[in-house]
Amino acid sequence: MNQKAQPNYTFALVIVIAVCFLIGFVTTMNNSMIEFCKNAFHLNNFQSQLVNSAFYGAYIMSIPFGFMMSKIGYKATLVLGLAVVGLGFVINYLCISGNLDGNVSTTYWMFLGCMFIVALGIVMLQLVANPYVMVLGSPEKGAFRMTFSQALNSVATTVAPIFIASVILSGKKAENAVPSDIPFPYLGLGIFTLILCAILYFLKLPNIDEGKQAAEATGVQKEYKSSVFKYPHVWLGALGIFMYMGLEIGIPSMLTAYFEANNPIPGKSATDVLFLYWGGMMVGRFVGAGILSKFQPRVLLSACLIGGAACVGISFFLSGAAAVYAMLAAGLFHSVMWPLVFNLGLQELGPHTKAASGIINLGVVGAATLTPLMGMVVDKPELGVGTAICMMFIYYAYVMWFCWKGSKIGL
Repeated sequence: MNQKAQPNYTFALVIVIAVCFLIGFVTTMNNSMIEFCKNAFHLNNFQSQLVNSAFYGAYIMSIPFGFMMSKIGYKATLVLGLAVVGLGFVINYLCISGNLDGNVSTTYWMFLGCMFIVALGIVMLQLVANPYVMVLGSPEKGAFRMTFSQALNSVATTVAPIFIASVILSGKKAENAVPSDIPFPYLGLGIFTLILCAILYFLKLPNIDEGKQAAEATGVQKEYKSSVFKYPHVWLGALGIFMYMGLEIGIPSMLTAYFEANNPIPGKSATDVLFLYWGGMMVGRFVGAGILSKFQPRVLLSACLIGGAACVGISFFLSGAAAVYAMLAAGLFHSVMWPLVFNLGLQELGPHTKAASGIINLGVVGAATLTPLMGMVVDKPELGVGTAICMMFIYYAYVMWFCWKGSKIGL
């Protein structure tokens, strides 16, 4: 008897990877705007971190969007997400360009509101990208595909800070930033996204039954619990992503305050070196995709947690440029944490995969919560940026616990 041929999902994977690029570009561009906004809108550390709150706060909609995706499917969610991202950028252009002569504080709140709209679309795209990559092929290669897609996502995260410096700032220093630098680059991004949305609307993408796919792969019809809410490892995975976001976004978010407090590299700002952090994440994800073929995800995640914590810890014993580069090197180890934590949280869920993706994505609000909290710590003279950076060791500890204990609960 001939074995049933496996479907070819190459084209669908290419589309999802393109979406991963857009997610990475927009997300990192937003975070890279912290120093820009702090100077252009005359903000303190806490206020500048509201850029993260506005963007990552949209992930509070992850659960309802996840259930929406269960109803309308992957493709419709993908198209809707792109439409919302594009419209958010266009609205940003209209609002800010129409208020350049108005109150600077009002302009900043308009910017935050528009980025929240953009982020709502990014949440939808994130919901599609993560589970879709996992199910577009054999289950045992899910972690590899997710890590590889995140590696290409990191190409975008490396390009985004360069886009800020060369296009939005047009080569001038971040301290000379003004609100009028924003509108036209954002309009271009909006038009590009809407064109991509229109193209994808007419393309055919596969709709996948995760439960049936798992049964075909194992030859066993697995029984699943009646609700995704009955799987503790899903909720613990969401908290794992929550803590992880304090790691991924913590270093680039605190770098501006670190430069202001220490002036570690005279003549350079945080924006000038931030690409090294995202570049390290890009390299780490490509390397990680290869390593995953030889090591179990839990082993690799543990090694990366230890490596990242070591880089941050070593930076406290160094000074000047060496301390900065030690912190930036943590990006190499942070690189594969997202796909590995996400993969562990989505294990053995079958038909609940879409809804679980929404729950786990809810953890991204960690970037909206933890970084402003770290900003408040920085603003307290008796604590400072060093204390804020030390908070990251708490995040490392929880993710390590989830890796070996929390991810096994409820399977």
